[in-house]
Amino acid sequence: MKRSVSVKVAGVTYALKTDEDDRWVKAVATYVDGRIRDAQKQSRTPDTQAVAVLAALQIAEDLFRERERSGELRRKIREKSQTLLDCLTAEARI
Repeated sequence: MKRSVSVKVAGVTYALKTDEDDRWVKAVATYVDGRIRDAQKQSRTPDTQAVAVLAALQIAEDLFRERERSGELRRKIREKSQTLLDCLTAEARI
């Protein structure tokens, strides 16, 4: 059942409807707030829409990097698993 969780991002309080744990929602909001503050410092513009777009781009970049790392890790796990399977198969034949 959805419930309301209050979070503050860029100085504005939002009541979010969610099924997620309060701590999770607040952690996500804190992350977004931090990225917005970073974008504000880097751009030095009062235009909130521009800052929001810059923060969104930074967050998207974080996501893409994590996807790359995750894909690389999955690839390495597949390779190691295949190597292990090959070794076990070779031992079973002996």
